[in-house]
Amino acid sequence: MKYEKFKDRILVFDKCDFCPQHILECGQIFAFKKTDLGYVLWSKDQKAELIEFSNYYEIKTDNTDYFEKFFDLENDYSKIKFQLCKFDIMKEPIKFGYGIRILKNDPFEMLISFIISANNNIKRIQKTIFALKEKFFSENFPTYDQLLSLTESDFVKLGLGYRANQLYKALRQVNPELLKEWQNLPTKQLRNNLISISGVGPKVADCVLLFGFSRKDVFPVDTWINKMYNMFYPVCNKREKIREALIDIFKDLSGYAQQYLFYYQRSFLKK
Repeated sequence: MKYEKFKDRILVFDKCDFCPQHILECGQIFAFKKTDLGYVLWSKDQKAELIEFSNYYEIKTDNTDYFEKFFDLENDYSKIKFQLCKFDIMKEPIKFGYGIRILKNDPFEMLISFIISANNNIKRIQKTIFALKEKFFSENFPTYDQLLSLTESDFVKLGLGYRANQLYKALRQVNPELLKEWQNLPTKQLRNNLISISGVGPKVADCVLLFGFSRKDVFPVDTWINKMYNMFYPVCNKREKIREALIDIFKDLSGYAQQYLFYYQRSFLKK
């Protein structure tokens, strides 16, 4: 990955392995907005602006170290895509979403975001998350203490619907420090721990594992992945079986494969 890091910006030259639209619109992050120049995004208390130029992208930020890690810039995605293209099912999705990179986001932010995401659409998820931020007059993602101060009724007013009760309970079951303690657990045990939290089912747990804990040996299965699976493999509508079958196929590349397939299925085949 060819890029240069400066004090206040990162210049990314490998456009074939980095595309802000693919990265931000593939369902792994919700705290971003499109601008006239590109995108602006937030993670925890950090902010970055992404601007496209003819032969590079510029990531403008006060914390280049954070976003170098956040965008996984030291990881060679050309090798990952080469390995995945050995599977026929991956060739068109990778051609379509060539610029996807899996973000290294904060586990607590991902847990809250994906509890909100359950049976929801991206526009509504974004609206709710920005409403939470505005509640505390900040662009930053709310802290644990700030969220803990809200009542179930507050969450309902902010647009969470039935998820208000789930989030209210979840905040009393887990906190950022506990999530930090779980960092080194085996994936299976960590997944079980996450599923024990209110509002966290298997798909939400896998998303938190992939985008918050950087576990690539998981495969979140939703409606789009279910449909895709049934296009290429024996028909099955039991998502846990689909998940296990896909992990058996893609092994430690499962998380990467899921993102290319999900983005292609939802963005291209949907049309």
